[in-house]
Amino acid sequence: MKSYKPRHRFFCLTFLLFLSLNQIFADSKDKVLSGKMIVVVNDFVKSLDAGQVKEACVSFEDTIRFDWHYVPRTRKGLTLRNMNPAQRAKAFEMVKLVMSANGYQKTLDIVDLENVLRVVEKRPSNDTYRDPENYSFMVFGTPDMKQPWGWRMEGHHVSLQFTSVNGVITFTPGFMGSNPGKVLADVPQKGKRILKDEQDIAFQLLHSFSDSQRKKVILAEKAPWEILSLNNRSNLVVVKTEGMAMKDMTTAQKALFEELIAVYLNRYHVTLKDQQMVKLQKSGLDGIHFAWMGNVDPEIKERAGFYYRIQGPTILIEFDNTQNNANHIHTVVRDLTNDFGEDLLRLHYEKMHPKP
Repeated sequence: MKSYKPRHRFFCLTFLLFLSLNQIFADSKDKVLSGKMIVVVNDFVKSLDAGQVKEACVSFEDTIRFDWHYVPRTRKGLTLRNMNPAQRAKAFEMVKLVMSANGYQKTLDIVDLENVLRVVEKRPSNDTYRDPENYSFMVFGTPDMKQPWGWRMEGHHVSLQFTSVNGVITFTPGFMGSNPGKVLADVPQKGKRILKDEQDIAFQLLHSFSDSQRKKVILAEKAPWEILSLNNRSNLVVVKTEGMAMKDMTTAQKALFEELIAVYLNRYHVTLKDQQMVKLQKSGLDGIHFAWMGNVDPEIKERAGFYYRIQGPTILIEFDNTQNNANHIHTVVRDLTNDFGEDLLRLHYEKMHPKP
């Protein structure tokens, strides 16, 4: 009887070598991006005077790092209002580096919606509640490869966090919102839908389900008023995994579901997107669930509202469009194991300070 063990061993070794080389290549790309991030953030910090540095830069251990939100409020950090044009340009270079072209444009468009809200709400041009200059930047720790550090951009409907640990960058929690979801007012931005794909592809997926599938996917006729994870740290997020798992979908539905997930990851630099996608594949795409609440048609009307979430062992993505008659969107991407780089930090500290 012919033996296939040598050939089997060869293929196993070849596959393991492929995985090792792929990981080395991925690690290399992480370190390249991390090095570039160090350069642009240091360039921004060096452009600041002593008073601005005091506003923008704190230690990595400062708990303000975890105090994030997406509502209009007075913010810690250095705001665009308190930067000169050259400093603003350097601040946005930081954002541009770690986002995709699409994600960067969404960020700029969300900031610009503050101008739309000023018109819609008939506020004066110097209003500080709807304020495109009330977006702050903070740097946590020293930007280098030796120690963990991070930075964020935050303002109304934008909260972007980036943490670097041993040359690996994490990008969650990441929040983007849009008010209005569709600009209806007679302004230059009329008709704009910044988070169009996040909504439209989800409805395509919902409408692809059979009646029996919908019974599993749709959890309630009324949507929650807000994303359920709020701005809690990931260890305080308690959201039950419900709905339909990808493994129970048809081939076409799986493709739509993966396309929807990609919409959120594609906001970020390709290295960061790929890093998260590999993590999802390792934990198992089949175990990621899709759940829906609220209206099943995308209408802007009184008392309308809809919500969905994408949830797996490591990821939570939420979309909520319930305020302003279903014309005010909140979305968030969470890594339930590694928000703020906490999983990487745990491994880092265990390596640096092993238990005896």
